[in-house]
Amino acid sequence: MSTQRKYPPRMRDERPTAYGVAGMATAGRQQATGDRVRDAERARDDLRDALKAAGVQLPSLGLDAASCAGPAPLALIDLGRCNVATARALAAALRSNVGEQQGAAR
Repeated sequence: MSTQRKYPPRMRDERPTAYGVAGMATAGRQQATGDRVRDAERARDDLRDALKAAGVQLPSLGLDAASCAGPAPLALIDLGRCNVATARALAAALRSNVGEQQGAAR
């Protein structure tokens, strides 16, 4: 006597999951996943442009590949490492922006 379960045949594009067979829901999750990654790419590009306008370049600025993988990616932006001069330029740019905002508030 076999203890193996018998399941109905699946369509070729359906994959088994822990909750059953993925179908239309998978397409929706894939779209949401792609949206998260695209949003992170836009945020990274916005940050790169703002830093460039302030005279700062983070050489390793990019998306964290590991956080963009899997069924529910976090899509984190990796600021990377920089040298001492770049860190000081970034600090100066942030201080300058804070000073401008405080002056405008007065």
